[in-house]
Amino acid sequence: MILINDPRDAPPGKKIIAIGSFDGVHLGHRALLARALALGRERALPLLVYTFDPPTKVFTRGVPVLSTLSEKAELLAASGAEIVLAVPFDAAFAARSKEAFLNELAQLDPAVLVVGVDFRFGRGRAGGPQDLEAVAAVETVPLLELGGGPVKSSRIREHLLAGDVEAARLLLGRPYRVRGVVVPGERIGGRLGFPTANLAVPRQKALPPGVFAVWVEHGKRRIGGVANVGRRPTLGKDGEVRLEVHLLEPTGSLYGEELAVEFIRRLRGEKKFSDLPSLRAQIAADADTARKILYG
Repeated sequence: MILINDPRDAPPGKKIIAIGSFDGVHLGHRALLARALALGRERALPLLVYTFDPPTKVFTRGVPVLSTLSEKAELLAASGAEIVLAVPFDAAFAARSKEAFLNELAQLDPAVLVVGVDFRFGRGRAGGPQDLEAVAAVETVPLLELGGGPVKSSRIREHLLAGDVEAARLLLGRPYRVRGVVVPGERIGGRLGFPTANLAVPRQKALPPGVFAVWVEHGKRRIGGVANVGRRPTLGKDGEVRLEVHLLEPTGSLYGEELAVEFIRRLRGEKKFSDLPSLRAQIAADADTARKILYG
């Protein structure tokens, strides 16, 4: 797969072009991409995915992101994209007219443009699918309905911010994942008998609050664990939200290593304990519960 951020770097020739933010690359996105890929196969044309970095609502509304650019690129490649054009979305891009966007699309030489029925573009969201017909044939893909509503990134984000990772998983079609590099912490977990890996994650990444049973990928290993996402109130902390993971199998030192955490089930909300022995007992109980969930 080719990843570019400037339309001028796109390979020449006719293409099928799917357009959207694709934040999370959820089941609805994958349905749209499957249709675009089928069109490409019918016409023996490559699939270019035109997306935005960051996703439009992350920039315009400050909402957290479901997938970083590298995560999104991997997911799009797995869905059949041969070229990913991730255009920087900033104030200048948001202010562009719909005509400027259409002119740029025309230069990409699309055979068919594939978008969702709710796709809008240009300053003030002035443009819609019907405007794209000035450039090429257009296919609109209806919103996928699942779990009592449309599959949308905003709905997944709401589930995650409520800690409901199982509802988010239903719409994503896979467990929600967070990648981070292990950084030194205060080693309090180790003193309690439950050492944790403290992960530095991208600042805008959505993090579900609470304590969870998780799977952790470290290289080729897949290890069960307990993740805590919160501010550690028992320790008198009230700063930024942190992601800490206690692994249920020995690993040795992980400092500087990248881990991928898959959220499987919420065990409880974060709470303040009266003392460290009470906290230690609860962590032990959480580890036992997570082990049963993950390993049976």
